[in-house]
Amino acid sequence: MSAQQMLKVFVTRRIPQEGMKILKKAGMCNLSVWDSDEPVPLAELLKGVADAHGLLCLLSDKIDAEVLNAAGPNLKVISTLSVGFDHLAIDEIKKRGGWSTWKPLWLCGYGLSGSTVGVIGLGRIGLAIARRLKPFGVKRLLYTGRQPKPQAQEVDGEYVPLDTLVRESDFVVVSCSLAPDTQSLCDKTFFSKMKKTSIFINTSRGAVVNQEDLFEALSSGQIAAAGLDVTTPEPLPTNHPLLTLKNCVVLPHIGSATYSTRGIMSALTANNLLAGLTGSEMPSELKL
Repeated sequence: MSAQQMLKVFVTRRIPQEGMKILKKAGMCNLSVWDSDEPVPLAELLKGVADAHGLLCLLSDKIDAEVLNAAGPNLKVISTLSVGFDHLAIDEIKKRGGWSTWKPLWLCGYGLSGSTVGVIGLGRIGLAIARRLKPFGVKRLLYTGRQPKPQAQEVDGEYVPLDTLVRESDFVVVSCSLAPDTQSLCDKTFFSKMKKTSIFINTSRGAVVNQEDLFEALSSGQIAAAGLDVTTPEPLPTNHPLLTLKNCVVLPHIGSATYSTRGIMSALTANNLLAGLTGSEMPSELKL
């Protein structure tokens, strides 16, 4: 586990070495210890628990609402070196842990039924995406690209200018190839034209998107949410701003992550290589 992935744990006192050895051996904890046999002062306790994932405390440590508020949402575990637990504000802890009760708008999002979906790049992958979306009751399927596609009739696709697609779509799906004219295609101007309730999806290449502009659009409420299977770089650093957003889901480029697909990809790559070496027509040649 890298240093950036280590989980912060605050220990409120010196504890027997048996316990410390276990925590250190686990290799997953960034340990911070109040190195004294005396109780940790409140100011140091509040400082120590800030952004901590775990807290190891003693019976003499009062873990109340003030301490829990200082810890913040990262705190997952409080482990006490005692049988008693009257020093723990149980009611306050319950407010911050586990599932809450059901609410009418809990985990609600926007549905595909009756929606307008815009696909940027209705090639082989874009068409496959459109085929899978149609059964969900999509009302209109818009697409844009260098020219109209005859195969768009299969999914009732409407060829429209990019501006029209961006302004009218409830879901914008990017599946075009990366080329000079698509580099940073999705930028501040692009996002400013989208509906505030729109969802942005990128399955093409990370460089098609200006990620700083996307972060601004998401954090300001210019668009509702985003789903990214590709980024620049890959993987994103764990402290990247996009990873701090609740309305952005980032996957590690797993659009082709099945055994059969990766097998087909490897066979195609090998056949391409052999065809090129023997002077035969390559089954999947990049023609520029």
